[in-house]
Amino acid sequence: MEKKRLALFVSGTGSNAKNIITYFENHEAIEVVLVMTNKRDSPIIDFALSKSINLVMCSNDQAMNAHFLSTMCSAYSVTHVILAGYLKLIPADFIQRYSNCIINIHPSLLPNYGGKGMYGDNVHRAVLENKEAQSGITIHEVNEHFDEGRFLAQFHCTIDSSETLDSLKAKIHYLEHSYFPVVIEKTLLAE
Repeated sequence: MEKKRLALFVSGTGSNAKNIITYFENHEAIEVVLVMTNKRDSPIIDFALSKSINLVMCSNDQAMNAHFLSTMCSAYSVTHVILAGYLKLIPADFIQRYSNCIINIHPSLLPNYGGKGMYGDNVHRAVLENKEAQSGITIHEVNEHFDEGRFLAQFHCTIDSSETLDSLKAKIHYLEHSYFPVVIEKTLLAE
């Protein structure tokens, strides 16, 4: 069986990407072969290099260019793309090329608090302002619209009356790190 070859797209600090890389290290069926980031100071850069994973640093224009993304992924024989804290809209032509093979994680229980501009602290603040009883994460396939692809899994956490932005972020990070690699693995091995 040929291994599934993952490209991780990262715009933030890369904590989810680091977790995924560590989870699939020495995996018999899945390997991370590429990390792409449009953030020149992301800590994922040094981490990827320390693990001898191919690294591409791109401009924001390149990140929005389907031909650039396709050429890059072809060069490393990528079979699946994982958006690990990636904030750019993926070009439609690239989504068509990797149809049903691009997976994203979102820090809310979609369809609530999704769409353009709804990421990170923006999501958590909205959840707290609306006095929600719970929040969580959604792991989903990517289509041409922000946060509207087919759901693969959702995981919940309770919001306490004393919840703060930082405490909610910690709960969401815990869910992300606990479940994102597991859902990726389950999804890819079921193909």
